[in-house]
Amino acid sequence: MKINHVGSAGMNPYKRQLNKMDEVKQSSFKSDKVEISQSAKELQHTSQIPAQREAKVEALKEQIKNGTYKIDAGETAKSIIKYYFDK
Repeated sequence: MKINHVGSAGMNPYKRQLNKMDEVKQSSFKSDKVEISQSAKELQHTSQIPAQREAKVEALKEQIKNGTYKIDAGETAKSIIKYYFDK
């Protein structure tokens, strides 16, 4: 007399392990989230060139293109000194 599938011999231990792994995978899915700090938002806002500055840059480009752009060495030196020593 032969009795089939009695006890643990009839079970597939690997299938049980795979089911547990599937449960772990489903519960461990997380999504990424990106948040931009307030200081980064302010920096992004201030990095945009104001219209007044843009007009000045365009005027300088035209002067350079026409060959009429003259550099004042005294003003440049004063500006450098002011930048480094008036902080």
